[in-house]
Amino acid sequence: MAAIFPFTAIVGQERMKRALILNAVSHRVGGVLIRGERGTAKSTAVRALAALLPEIDVVADCPFSCDPHDPLTLCDNCRARYERGETLPVARRRIRVVDLPVSATEDRVVGTLDIEQAIKKGEKHFEPGVLAAANRGILYVDEVNLLDDHVVDLLLDSAAMGVNVVEREGISFSHPAQFILVGTMNPEEGELRPQLLDRFGLMVDVEGISDPQQRMLILQRRIEFENDPQAFYERWRESEEALSRQIAEARARLPQVTYTTENLYSIARLTAELGVDGHRADITILKAAIANAAFEGRTRVTEVDILTAAELALPHRLKRRPLQDTARDLEALHERLQQAREEAARREAEQGEEGEGDDGDATGEKKTQMTAR
Repeated sequence: MAAIFPFTAIVGQERMKRALILNAVSHRVGGVLIRGERGTAKSTAVRALAALLPEIDVVADCPFSCDPHDPLTLCDNCRARYERGETLPVARRRIRVVDLPVSATEDRVVGTLDIEQAIKKGEKHFEPGVLAAANRGILYVDEVNLLDDHVVDLLLDSAAMGVNVVEREGISFSHPAQFILVGTMNPEEGELRPQLLDRFGLMVDVEGISDPQQRMLILQRRIEFENDPQAFYERWRESEEALSRQIAEARARLPQVTYTTENLYSIARLTAELGVDGHRADITILKAAIANAAFEGRTRVTEVDILTAAELALPHRLKRRPLQDTARDLEALHERLQQAREEAARREAEQGEEGEGDDGDATGEKKTQMTAR
């Protein structure tokens, strides 16, 4: 723990941190692509987030880290044992961060089936790949824009479906592949195809911080961490544990978060005004807004949640137009978010704190509940 720079000690980069947190709260958000220059705390934030997440129960001798409490998500091997009435051994461990090298091949990613052994002995032998190691963890792909497009497609498909199925010569094997997909890239080294960009749930552009005071703070904290990682972590332990609890509570609250038809119309109107193609953006905004509401301690989606989600879900989905027009749209969206936050703060000050029991829909709109595993 002490060898990892604390998440809460990272200076600035608030959008990047929020995008990562929303994916930690709900894997249904669809991952995050972080674009920007080197040295902007991208990999630091990913590894720091993993250290924050609660430990998980796994089947002790399973290479896929199956959840022993959820029979529906077991791999083929664990399911067969479960159906035979075996008691699956349980172990507890921390969330893993699995790195995918740029040179990774399809077999390295999805795994391989031993066809010869299956034919000769009638045994189904599967050699796990990266997706197996990443199940229920974080799959980190640095320089994702340099990966083969076919491999990126495989990653995005598995992330969306939550399962990896390998088929060879009429023989198949499947295992769960539920992970937080985090891709980073430097746009100067090449872009992703628009079709692949759209498949990432959220996207954040990060830049080096220009404010001298903040740059000095970054330098100070980094030197202190390198000189004595343990002492530095102890200084941040309280805030780290508080954020860890907040994420755990948000995960538990997620199934209770509701939204109204008015919320759906607000999302649809926003994407229509900005000329966003397709409907994946609308769906992603809703899922991210639900996660944001859960993280903020609410059981109802608000305008602030929708705009917070839109600020992260739309930058890579706006139609290709002159750079100035796109920047103007994003700036207008940011201003609307700031105004919504100020208005929400004013209402809270006027009305006082309201319990979750009063979190109903005053307009009488029909509520729809989204449940997330």
